[in-house]
Amino acid sequence: MESLICNLHEVKFDPGEGAQNMSFTGYGAVFGNVDAHGDVIEPGAFSKFLSDVKSGSQPWPAMLSQHGGWQMSAEDMTPIGVWTDFSEDGHGLKVSGQLADTPRGREMHALMKMSPRPAIDGMSIGYIAKEWEPRSRPEDPKRRLKRIDLIEVSLVTRPANGKARVEAVKSIDAIETLADAERYLRESGGLSKSAAVALVSRIKSLSRSDSGGLQELVEALRGREQHIPR
Repeated sequence: MESLICNLHEVKFDPGEGAQNMSFTGYGAVFGNVDAHGDVIEPGAFSKFLSDVKSGSQPWPAMLSQHGGWQMSAEDMTPIGVWTDFSEDGHGLKVSGQLADTPRGREMHALMKMSPRPAIDGMSIGYIAKEWEPRSRPEDPKRRLKRIDLIEVSLVTRPANGKARVEAVKSIDAIETLADAERYLRESGGLSKSAAVALVSRIKSLSRSDSGGLQELVEALRGREQHIPR
């Protein structure tokens, strides 16, 4: 474990978890709308596959960039990170991922964080359709996908499903409130919920204003990142 000492408290981090804080969440696929291939994914389409993944009977899908460049080179097919969680909700396939601390992973992270808008925030899935309902009327989608096995989920410039997007990129620069700080400490700093809450409470008690204590914590965290070996 690595320790960070700031005037407010001692914060402990696990360098193996979120050392570069390049984690993000979003939707790899969205239910109910027609994609560029004429398909519609039905709610529940991923449930069997996700159950198998979490039981260990199916491998985790890879995290690629632009679908691995359609397998044109070994570098293109090298993952840029790992997916840490998949789940279905009423909107679609919700994903959480961690980009690798590699040139390609850092480049993708920088593109996702650009201002005034992300340079890349689309997601797209590579999959095998296991069950589907074909078109029965001209106005119907080409297929209604009922069951899908995932091969990979990519970060892409132009997603086939325009609603499949990155929603949040975890970053020190995104911390604007003490609530943001608490969330960051839990999700990227490796602290338990109780430890994060205790630290934020400590900040409040030692500072005359929330902004003063928050700024001190953010600067301490940023200083820690700058001293991580590259």
